[in-house]
Amino acid sequence: MRIGLLTDGGYPYATGESRLWCDRLVRGLAQHEFDLFALSRSAEQEAQGWVRLPDQVGSVRTAPLWTTDEETLGLHAPRGALARLLTGGGARTYARRERRLFATHFADLAAAVCGAAGREPGARAQDGADARLADERFTRGLYGLAELAAEHGGLPAALRSETAVRILEAACRAPGTGRTVQTATVADLLAFTAELDRVLRPLSVDWYDEDGLGAVDLCHATAGGVAALPGLLAKRFFGVPLLVTEHAVRVRAHYLASGGAPVSAPVRALLAHFHGLLASEVYRQAALITPGNTHARRWQERCGADPAKLRTVYPGMESARFAALGESEDDGGPDTLVWVGRIEPAKDLVALLHAFAEVRLAEPEARLRIIGAPAPGPAGAAYLARCRTLAAQLLPDEGAVSFEEIGGPEVPDLAQAYAAGGVVVLSSVVEGFPISLVEAMFCGRATVSTDVGAVVEVIGGTGLVVPPRNHRALADACLALLRDPERRARLGAAARARALELFTVEQNLAAFHGIYLELIARAPLRERPLPAGSDGPRPFATPPEAHVLGHWPDSVPPSSPAPERADRTPSWVGAGGGDA
Repeated sequence: MRIGLLTDGGYPYATGESRLWCDRLVRGLAQHEFDLFALSRSAEQEAQGWVRLPDQVGSVRTAPLWTTDEETLGLHAPRGALARLLTGGGARTYARRERRLFATHFADLAAAVCGAAGREPGARAQDGADARLADERFTRGLYGLAELAAEHGGLPAALRSETAVRILEAACRAPGTGRTVQTATVADLLAFTAELDRVLRPLSVDWYDEDGLGAVDLCHATAGGVAALPGLLAKRFFGVPLLVTEHAVRVRAHYLASGGAPVSAPVRALLAHFHGLLASEVYRQAALITPGNTHARRWQERCGADPAKLRTVYPGMESARFAALGESEDDGGPDTLVWVGRIEPAKDLVALLHAFAEVRLAEPEARLRIIGAPAPGPAGAAYLARCRTLAAQLLPDEGAVSFEEIGGPEVPDLAQAYAAGGVVVLSSVVEGFPISLVEAMFCGRATVSTDVGAVVEVIGGTGLVVPPRNHRALADACLALLRDPERRARLGAAARARALELFTVEQNLAAFHGIYLELIARAPLRERPLPAGSDGPRPFATPPEAHVLGHWPDSVPPSSPAPERADRTPSWVGAGGGDA
């Protein structure tokens, strides 16, 4: 089977959130061939290069989301008769007919986005005729722009043109739009069209041909939103079925991030509703959607996903690296709490330090080891400095709190980080799928966690869960486990058994292998172009058994030497092998 793997800011690049999961998927399903279609997020990511790819990766096509119009068009020339118009560094303008088409399609898109402003995410599902009209206009505009880009190119320049700004302004001022959108200034409209150009870059890439996405049997988008856009077009242009995997719902992440973004309220509203409409179309067109947890699944249903298309598949994690610790009798000591992760505000180490100050009053010998590196950039370093200062104020005793990084002499690897204490603590206020919690479970550690994201689903009764931002409850739960070694042991053993049953790489690979076969089995047969020089199809020319995976030796007597090539087509598949 030939899989088109669609990624956004991850695999095959050396950096990115989904890189490790994608690499495990591709290597673990070696019986399939993978073509990679990757969007990159920054020049720094491109400079880091790619990871080493396995043999089952047939081809790799990439496209940047971060370049200027001219750079993108220079890298991805438009297809069709008007490619000759690419001059002057790559930018181009449309002729009169193409300008009319662009205006029509962009007006539909803008009217849908502006008309959706003011609604809560997922509210469109209850809005009846208005919601259906918005969805229809959005899809008509989106696919119209895609077809324009495929035939004539030039879409990025058009999206940043004065025509686009005027159309968007008219849509914002139309009756029925939200008050926030109606207050958009010209600067707001320019900011939104610039971001829209970046988000819609996948419409202008050169992936939509018979050697690209037209040649794959199945598109597997490793995220929703922008990453799934090429899959939408592959389905529309070639009928390729689309599978969407979301470990964290992109539209939810956008809503959470937009509040602190350095843009105005009208721009945030327009972007939020564009991503909501895009998510709805992705879910509508997908043959199957595989959320990474039930928390993500609820968000997908809220954004319009059909529950019949949803199938939860937990992200697989390597358990072997934690096996020695998980199977040992070492309980990490009765007086040490461990926190492991990336140091950033969402992890709420401030609440953890306040909680530990109360633990220390009740148990003067208790220690807290914070193991991890700060988030990259000045903001991460500033948050770490703030936590160090707070720790010195609340817990001046030497050795009460330590800040360490993995790779040092006391914590050489990740398993040793979890071995450093008897209780592992997660204090986050925002969390998707809690990876550090699963790692602690593989290690057989008792845990105390805040009730955020998929924590309760992951823990399943094998640890203590408290409300977020409640340092008193966090302190009480930590004290309960520090003072009860038998309970710690029971919870740790139960946690390890649960993790091995649900969260391993093996269960993840088995699930996706079955899903691939299921989707291909129920997909309609697609017409393929005939090879050059062919005189037409020959029914039954190759029996179906010829496609069985494995090596096929030539028909030779048992005593004869092995043939030179053991992977050739079976000898019984001849030129007219199935015509009879």
